[in-house]
Amino acid sequence: MSTNELEITTGGLSYKVSDLSPEAQQQVTNLRYVESEIARLNAQLAVYETARGTYKTVLKDLLPKTAQ
Repeated sequence: MSTNELEITTGGLSYKVSDLSPEAQQQVTNLRYVESEIARLNAQLAVYETARGTYKTVLKDLLPKTAQ
C-alpha cells in the first residue's frame, strides 16, 4: 500500500478508498466536500463574529455616556 493511499475510518474499521465500490467512493467524495464546506463556513462565521464584536465596541464608544 502506498503511503499516499487515502483511507477512511468508521466504526473503528479502516478502509482504503480505492478498494470501495464506486458508490461508496462517491459518498466519501460527498463527505469530504461537505466537511470542507463546514470548515469554510465556520471560518466565515468566525470573521462575522469578530466583526460583530468590533461593531458593538465601536457603537458603545459612540453612545452618550449618560442616558437622556
